[in-house]
Amino acid sequence: MQHCDQPIFKVAISIPAYHLFDYLAPEDVELDTIKPGIRVEVPFGSGKKMAYLLEIATHSEFELSKLKSIIRVIDPYPLLSPKDLRLLQWAASYYHHPIGVVIATAFPAALRQGKVIQIKPIKRYALTDLGLATDSQQLKRSSNQQRILEKLQSSSANLTEIELALLAEGWKPAIKQLLSKQLIQLSFAEEGVTNAGALMSKPALTANTQQQQAIDSVCASLGQFGVFLLDGVTGSGKTEVYLQIIHSVLERGQQVLVLVPEITLTPQLEDRFRQRFSVDIVLSHSKLTDKQRAMAWLKMQQGQAAILLGTRSALFAPLKNPGLIILDEEHDASFKQQEGFRFSARDIAVVRGQLLDVPVLLGSATPSLESVHNANKQRYQLLALPARAGKAIEPTLHLLDIRNKRMQEGLSAALLEEMHKTLAKQEQVLLFLNRRGFAPTLICHSCGWVARCHRCDANLVIHFDENCLRCHHCANEEALIRSCPDCKVGELTPLGLGTERVEKVLTELFPDKITVRLDRDSTQRKGTLEDYLQQINNGEVDIILGTQMLAKGHHFPNVTLVAILDVDSGLFSIDFHAAEKLAQMIVQVSGRAGRAEKRGKVIMQTRQPDHPLLTTLIEQGYQSFAISALAERKQASLPPFSYQALLRVQASDSGLPSIFFQALNELIKTLNVRHTQILGPVSAPMARRAGHYRYQLLFQNNRRKDLQLFLDELVPKLAVLKQAQKVQWTLDVDPVDLY
Repeated sequence: MQHCDQPIFKVAISIPAYHLFDYLAPEDVELDTIKPGIRVEVPFGSGKKMAYLLEIATHSEFELSKLKSIIRVIDPYPLLSPKDLRLLQWAASYYHHPIGVVIATAFPAALRQGKVIQIKPIKRYALTDLGLATDSQQLKRSSNQQRILEKLQSSSANLTEIELALLAEGWKPAIKQLLSKQLIQLSFAEEGVTNAGALMSKPALTANTQQQQAIDSVCASLGQFGVFLLDGVTGSGKTEVYLQIIHSVLERGQQVLVLVPEITLTPQLEDRFRQRFSVDIVLSHSKLTDKQRAMAWLKMQQGQAAILLGTRSALFAPLKNPGLIILDEEHDASFKQQEGFRFSARDIAVVRGQLLDVPVLLGSATPSLESVHNANKQRYQLLALPARAGKAIEPTLHLLDIRNKRMQEGLSAALLEEMHKTLAKQEQVLLFLNRRGFAPTLICHSCGWVARCHRCDANLVIHFDENCLRCHHCANEEALIRSCPDCKVGELTPLGLGTERVEKVLTELFPDKITVRLDRDSTQRKGTLEDYLQQINNGEVDIILGTQMLAKGHHFPNVTLVAILDVDSGLFSIDFHAAEKLAQMIVQVSGRAGRAEKRGKVIMQTRQPDHPLLTTLIEQGYQSFAISALAERKQASLPPFSYQALLRVQASDSGLPSIFFQALNELIKTLNVRHTQILGPVSAPMARRAGHYRYQLLFQNNRRKDLQLFLDELVPKLAVLKQAQKVQWTLDVDPVDLY
């Protein structure tokens, strides 16, 4: 190791490397302005790369003559704070993922590309002395001008463009006129958080006793770390609890990070936040442009925005004045990244709260078994909302035995009768089927040929509307064929149900009713989902049919009948998480029924009416299910009573994985396994996908620390293993999906 008079800059580069790279100082730059957390450009190989400065050292393991200099410094000040960097270094270490890739994940794409983005200051409109003295009745010929003037006169605050858009449609011409009449003036504000006088643009609802207890508990711990599990039945008013706690955080001049599992939940949550708070609220999710996401990130980093509402990737956005982190629907599997850097947003949020010394609030009607276990161990403080808010009543749950019953495309006669009754009362029906497309299988009635994907061990799904067969695993598409390619004469028949197929039969059975299908296929176009949700809430839709995207968070006041068409598909699975996921799905979908003052009814079609999971849920509720499921997990030494890491391996050559596993086995013999069980290797449940042969190896240990120490030893050696270069391998720590 060589000591050096000039500083050594240790940088992370977004490549599959588990170490930092050493560089010398750039020329003609004041060294005291360079701090960890900035982006730099460095020579790498024969080209150049973007890098992130993590450390300034006085030593290097390499000869100084071999070190290159940084080409240029991109940022004048750090974009990530020391605490942000500590979090990312912890995440890289815990998930055993290359540090440069992890740090790149924290940046929006535009900043990862080395772009420099300037934030436009917030425009604010305030009264002039003339405007303060003017009678608003003089403007009654222009309702928008009158409304804006009255709003400014009634509050001492000024108005941003976002607030104006909520106040009056077509506000821009009115603002121009008011400016030309010198009744208002424009100013540019740099800060958006401390506008405490205008926090509430719509008053809070009156909290019930349980809501108030939850609000008081979290507010009492503002300014210090603590994890709270808000376990509230669907419709119990969790969002109102969030809003009132957020109000207290904003009054302290602090920022709030709110994470939701899916983009579909952001529009309605954003709407409620904007109606309530007159602060700058920014969004971050995959439907936004790179520039929009970068602007949101920078506004939080510089303290200009008060609330960031986003999906999983928004977790790492830097906060200038952090006050609170909220995860809504904390149980949702979408919070776990399923490729590349496989992190859990829920678990990292808890670590981040600890580093920032702020409370973390996890909300769900169906908490994950890990969170229930942590609450039982008193690592999390449990806040319960056991009843629906206001006058809403819990729906009744019914199992409908469909054995030996005649079905019309998955709809039983008893269910159709209930639908007719509900629709006759001018109420809405919601049907849930977690399978998009027309049918999951195309089969020959004569010879039994099945349309299979030639790249995966999977059937092709029929999409009649698009006239194609599509693989839902690798997206491979083929034209929809009319005759059997094997026997040439057999009739090709759709087998099984998809939302597209059910939609077709609904339009035939209910020709005078409006049916809307909500799935990934029908809502691809920008704005389509929002339009459909608006139509549903306006009462323009009678029957709502959809997949997983319907299960969470949506508030449909006029839906009084919910039917789950195929409960049984989740009852038999090799994945031990399946029962938990099914129970959560049933409760979440059921929660869409009877959310206003009308009583809701939930019907589950099943051929397993005596299955213990279903009977426990219906007779005793989710909490009883969670208790029995945790007891089963404990008996079997499964998470959360043990800790797992899944090594996934794939290659296009079927022989390469076995050569890799032989070498890995020899490597493991040289390590201290620390009582880690090594299960496998076995073929993945889908052994071939997108032309690759797939295998997996499971590591399990009853002590998290011992598993981590074993992986600390294994992964660096695995990364340089010769046989590992010929396969693709990934490590998934705390896997939630064994596929």
